[in-house]
Amino acid sequence: MKKRQAKEFVGPFKKGSLNGKISLWNTFHAHEHVKPIAKKQLGLWGIDYFDLFLVHFPIALKYVDPNHRYPPEWFDDNGRVQLQNTPLQETWGAMEELVDVGYAKNIGLSNCSGSLILDVLRYARIEPQVLQVELHPYLVQTALVDLAKTLNIAVTAYSSFGPQGYFELSMDKGAQSLLTHDIITQVASRHKKTAAQILLRWATQRGIAVVPKSNDNARLKENLQCDSFELDQAEINAITALNINLRLNNPAEIDPRLAIFA
Repeated sequence: MKKRQAKEFVGPFKKGSLNGKISLWNTFHAHEHVKPIAKKQLGLWGIDYFDLFLVHFPIALKYVDPNHRYPPEWFDDNGRVQLQNTPLQETWGAMEELVDVGYAKNIGLSNCSGSLILDVLRYARIEPQVLQVELHPYLVQTALVDLAKTLNIAVTAYSSFGPQGYFELSMDKGAQSLLTHDIITQVASRHKKTAAQILLRWATQRGIAVVPKSNDNARLKENLQCDSFELDQAEINAITALNINLRLNNPAEIDPRLAIFA
């Protein structure tokens, strides 16, 4: 798979396929569950194959039959998190079989640390093509991005606007909105661009693809124009310096046994 630019992740659909991220949820990590759930998801989307299919988290939870509850979420019927002893090697082998049968063109990882990526590479028959992680100026993940680039794994950022998508969920952890941060708005003013465009350009100039979300058509069009200008190195450095290692999507806050970023 070629390194993807940001616009390829948010561009038009190919006939019979789906561009963007579709993933394997935690309750379907066992070998015998990967192919059936991928087939079910294809049916729900009404497509023939996924361009990219990811392991959503390196966390295996107890299987939930889709006929019983779908989507299964984190908890069982009694509100408890039930872990399952399925190693990532088993899951990855089943992911490779999705490529073999044509359900997915490419497979990748999400929310994985460097040590897990290196572990997967030790046994992978088909190497991960993409790593998708939370990444924004409050969580720049420089070492992880550098490792992925060294391994020729494309990096995709989610939550590019930092706490913005978490305010309505009361999960912003008290962080200031990046869209109103002085550093971001000053750079936006110099370039006559929106704060969102600056945040996206900061990522794409680092060679990172972005998958921003918006329900506003005008903002969607603005986001697609984030590669129409260049930030200088001083601006990139100033934005990167906002890093406070603020992780907004952390399963350890659901259950301490899920501290995959410890």
